[in-house]
Amino acid sequence: MTVRPTGSTNRFRAESGDWGTSLWGMKGVEDIGGGNRVVFHLEGGFNTMNGQGGNLFNRWATVDMTNDQYGTFLMGRELFISNGVWDFDPFGQSNWSSASLVRNRNWPQSSNNVSYQSPKFAGFDFYGQYALSNATSWNGNGTTPQGREAGAQVTYTAPFFQVRGIYDEIRNPANGQLGGNSVYAYSREYTAMFNVFLGQFKLQGGYQAVRTSGMTALLAGQPSTLDHEWGGVTWQATPAAALIGAVYHVNGNNGTGNATI
Repeated sequence: MTVRPTGSTNRFRAESGDWGTSLWGMKGVEDIGGGNRVVFHLEGGFNTMNGQGGNLFNRWATVDMTNDQYGTFLMGRELFISNGVWDFDPFGQSNWSSASLVRNRNWPQSSNNVSYQSPKFAGFDFYGQYALSNATSWNGNGTTPQGREAGAQVTYTAPFFQVRGIYDEIRNPANGQLGGNSVYAYSREYTAMFNVFLGQFKLQGGYQAVRTSGMTALLAGQPSTLDHEWGGVTWQATPAAALIGAVYHVNGNNGTGNATI
């Protein structure tokens, strides 16, 4: 039997960027001498259609001490270290690229944080981040929404290529374990990525191994490990126009299958 449509409909609407976040914030710098500067950074995301955005400064609320020779030491709330994927994803870690296949694990914010960004030495730079659970128990006791989080990132930049390695972990606030009911919530992640610069063309690729431990309540149909890889090319035809093509793939264990974009 063929069922035919009996009517039609349409909708006109405005979107708040749909994917790209609308932001507002403040940033200030005070030179205190000796090459040292104190910086504060306040930033929030919001929906321009209704003005809503959760906490006032839900992305950044930090104060830091910075020196061109010694690097930057920062405290407060900031983007989690796994956001370092952004620079190596052809589509900028968007809903239709790498972030989608790990269910947004790689772009959260991190509170109660201390971090350090080094200056460049012979092409290398280092970034480290550690976030306390803010609970009375070091490993968390279920009283706070965030458990301990930490990570380290090393980047090497040359004229024609760039490589980056990241290790990070997001722990369960209930007990400090690297596990919960799925790999997307609490896990450790190993990431290796590259950029190759060839004039108007940029080649990009990456591999991530996402792993858990101590999982005792795995939900049906949820993986405990992920293997995630991607590759793509950007042609910057003009300063204002680019053509991008990329492929993303993830494979989950426990018979949860795989996906390709």
